Amino acid sequence: MTISTPEGTEQGTTPAAPLALEEQAPTRRRLADSQPTTGVERFKDNLYYLRGRGALEISGVYLLILVGFAVAAAANPIGFPFLNSNNLSGVLSQNIPVLAILAIGAGVLMIAGEFDLSIGATIGLCGVVFIKVANAHNWQLAFLATIGVGMTVMLINGLIVVKTKIPSFIATLGMSFFWTGASIYINGSNPATFFPGVRTDAMVKVMAGNYGYFRSQLVWLVLIGVAAWFMLHRHRIGNKVYAVGGNPAAAAAVSIKPTVVRLQAFAFLGLMVGIASSLYVARTSGMQPGTTDSYTLLAIAAAVVGGCSLTGGRGSVTGMVVGAALILTIENGLVLGNTPGFYVQLFLGLAIVIAAVFNKFMEGKAT
Repeated sequence: MTISTPEGTEQGTTPAAPLALEEQAPTRRRLADSQPTTGVERFKDNLYYLRGRGALEISGVYLLILVGFAVAAAANPIGFPFLNSNNLSGVLSQNIPVLAILAIGAGVLMIAGEFDLSIGATIGLCGVVFIKVANAHNWQLAFLATIGVGMTVMLINGLIVVKTKIPSFIATLGMSFFWTGASIYINGSNPATFFPGVRTDAMVKVMAGNYGYFRSQLVWLVLIGVAAWFMLHRHRIGNKVYAVGGNPAAAAAVSIKPTVVRLQAFAFLGLMVGIASSLYVARTSGMQPGTTDSYTLLAIAAAVVGGCSLTGGRGSVTGMVVGAALILTIENGLVLGNTPGFYVQLFLGLAIVIAAVFNKFMEGKAT
C-alpha cells in the first residue's frame, strides 16, 4: 500500500531525479552554430559579405564591361585594340594599380569617417622628394623618404582635423594648396627630373618593369591589396576602423579611441600615397608640381564607386580596387573608340555618378 505525500510523490517509491540543466532549459542557439563550416558555405558567406558593401554588384558590372570590350576587340582588333598587349601592359596594368593603391588609402580613411582632398598635392610633393633624394643618394633611400614624407603630411592633416574639430573637407582642401606650394618652393616651377644614370635598371625593373602583358605595378597592387584586405577584414584594426566610422560614440563606449583610429587611417593613406607616387615617378621619370591634382577626386570616386560610404562605416578593399579598375577601363575604352577628348570626361563623369547611384540602390536592397 502506498500513501501519497503532499509533494505529490508516493511513499515507498524512489523520487525521480531532477532533470539535467540542458533538459530543463530550452535549447539556445550559439554564435558558433551560425558560422560556416564547409567550403561552399564559406564562399556563400563571403558573397553576402561583399554584397552588403557594394563590391559584389560593382564587380558584376565591371565583368560585363570587360566582356563587352573583349567582344568588340575580337570583332575589330585593329579599330579597337583593347586586348593588344601594348594596351594591357602599357596602359591598364600601369594606370590601374596606381589609382587602385590610392583608392585603398582613401577608402580606408572614408570608412573611418573622414576623407582627404590633398591626395593629388601630396603626390606631387612626394614625387619631388623621391627624385631629389634619388639624385643625391639612391632610389632605395628615396623610396623610404617618400613614404616617410607621405605619412608625415597625412598625419599633419589628420592632427588638424581631430584636434581642431574642423570638417576634413575644409581642413584638407586648404592643406592641398599648402602642400602644392611647398612642392613648388622645394623644387621650383620647372619639372623635377632624374640625373643621368640615377634611374637604374634595378629601379625600373622593381617599380616599372615590363613583363609582357603586365607591369610590375600590378605586382605591387596585388601585394598591397592582399595585405590591406587582411588588415581591414581579418584584423582587429579593421574592426576598429569600421566601428569608429559607423558609430564613434558606441566605439568609444567599448574602449576604442576614435582619435587614434582616425590618425592611423590618415597615416595609412600617407603610406599608400608614398608608394603610389614612387611608382608614378619611376614610370614617368619626372614630376611637375600641381599636375597631379586630378588624382584626388579620382581616388575618392574609385572608392565611392566601389561601395565606400561618404558617411563612414561601409566599404571593402575589393570594391576599392574594382572601382579604380572600372573608371580607368571605361576611360581606356572611350579613348580606343576614338571618342573626342571632351566627351571622355563627360561619359566618365556620367559613369561614376551612375555607378554611385547603383551602389546606393543595392545598399538599400542589402539592408
